[in-house]
Amino acid sequence: MRYPRNAKIFRGQLDAAPFAGVFFSLLLFILLNSTLVFTPGVLIDLAQAEDLPGIANPSLVVALDAKGRYYFRNREITEHDLRLELRGAVHTAKSNNEELVLVALLDQQVDSQAIVRLAELARKSGISQLLQATRPRIQAIAIPGLSNE
Repeated sequence: MRYPRNAKIFRGQLDAAPFAGVFFSLLLFILLNSTLVFTPGVLIDLAQAEDLPGIANPSLVVALDAKGRYYFRNREITEHDLRLELRGAVHTAKSNNEELVLVALLDQQVDSQAIVRLAELARKSGISQLLQATRPRIQAIAIPGLSNE
C-alpha cells in the first residue's frame, strides 16, 4: 500500500510564545525549589575530618547544639527523656540480636563536659559505642594555567 507524501518543510518563523511559556514555567519551579525557601532545623557546625570509616551496625542519632540542648528524632528532648528513649531502642535492638551505635552530631562549640555526659548517658542506657559525626574537609581545586599570584 502506498501512502501519499504531502508533508512539507516549514520555512516560516517560529512562534516565541511556547518557548517563553516553558521558560517562565521552569523559572517558577527553580525559584520555588531553591534556597529561598527556609528549611527548618537546628544549625549544628560539625567538625571536619578526612577518610574516616563509617559504621555497619544500626545507629541512633543524637544532636547536641552549641547551647547544650539535645535533639533526638527531630525534636528537642531533655536528658531524662533521652535516657528513656535510648533504653527503649536498646531493648528493641537486643530482641533483634543487634548492637546499636550512638552517632553524635556535636557542634564545634560544645564543651567536653557535655560530650562526657552524653557518653555516660549512652553507657547507662546500654549502648557501648559512641561515634562523633564529622563532615568532609573542603578542598581547593587547582586549575591548570591559573595561578593565585
